[in-house]
Amino acid sequence: MLNKKEQRLRRARQTRARIAIQGAARLSVFRSNLHIYASIISGDGSKVLATASTAEKDVRAEFANGGNAAAASAVGKRIAEKAKAVGIEKVAFDRAGFAYHGRVKALAEAAREAGLQF
Repeated sequence: MLNKKEQRLRRARQTRARIAIQGAARLSVFRSNLHIYASIISGDGSKVLATASTAEKDVRAEFANGGNAAAASAVGKRIAEKAKAVGIEKVAFDRAGFAYHGRVKALAEAAREAGLQF
């Protein structure tokens, strides 16, 4: 019997295999109870090109609670800005086995609105 984390990682593996075949840069999301993290990883998976999270000092100053949808959408906006600064327009969305709902959805929609394509 797999525990909750192992089940999520099993789901994530399938998505990551598909994204690796495409060779696209991926926007990977991780959420904990307190924070949400987003990273843009190169197509070959060797380099992290940009990161944003609610654990960053200026985001923490803005939001008292990093574990809500408002904070997640702020992180989505930040990651899109950082991606554009590095010269990335298109990414594949890797939700890491998390359901596309709530904070993960808020981050994705904010990144799309800020001009990131996926």
